[in-house]
Amino acid sequence: MATTPTTATPQITPPYGFQEVIALTKTHRVLLPKGPTVPVVFRTMNPVPVSYSEFAIASRDYPLVFISADEGKTYAPMLVLGFAAHQNLFVMWDDTWDRRAYLPAYVRRFPFCMTRVMVDGKEAPERVACVEKIAINDKGEKLFDDKGQALPDWQQREKLLFEFEADLGRTEEMCKLLTQHQLFEPFTMQATPNQGEPLQLTGMYRVSEEKLAQLDDAVLKELVAKGVLGRVYAHLMSLDNFRRLLDRRAALGARAAESKPGAKKPG
Repeated sequence: MATTPTTATPQITPPYGFQEVIALTKTHRVLLPKGPTVPVVFRTMNPVPVSYSEFAIASRDYPLVFISADEGKTYAPMLVLGFAAHQNLFVMWDDTWDRRAYLPAYVRRFPFCMTRVMVDGKEAPERVACVEKIAINDKGEKLFDDKGQALPDWQQREKLLFEFEADLGRTEEMCKLLTQHQLFEPFTMQATPNQGEPLQLTGMYRVSEEKLAQLDDAVLKELVAKGVLGRVYAHLMSLDNFRRLLDRRAALGARAAESKPGAKKPG
């Protein structure tokens, strides 16, 4: 596990969706998610980050889009989980993630994360294993034994944590390459459900098929060699999942209506 420098108090910026994180120590006891129950923070999170290695499997269930928080200088891939902010249509009535859909690694790693820290105004070279502060509790699980050796549960979680962090590095490299060749274009998703007002999602980017077709052979060869082209097509094909997302929204809405007191039962 990486450690922080001791010359000054480190400043840690929590990742997207986390509230306040602190560097994990061997003495911490942590409240871990129980069974398949989705941590509260993710029940209303939309969208959710996705990493390089997840493109193929995640694109089967979710629309996979790109967003930019700095007007197109950098991009990040995200999974769209609903048609409104804080709407996650994949959380079921019992607060579990739909078992028919892929569970993103970003969710599975909670309450842990890896992040860089600032010490004396400078970014430390190492990434630090951190934990959501509210998960620290004397009634939580021990991650290390009395000799400071990692227990099996933490070994598995640490493996996921470091693998996911490395994968985020590959994700960043892919986005830089796509940005370098100016392949991103903004797009808007518009849908008209059978009932209710028309829906519109903005602020998203996709890879332009037209620009992709105009690339020279050398660039295409580079995209293939780096595994980027396959992920581009997974992303483009995943956009059809907006239709399935609309169907999911309608089905969950109908189920909610049926469960209301006084609702007329079919039959």
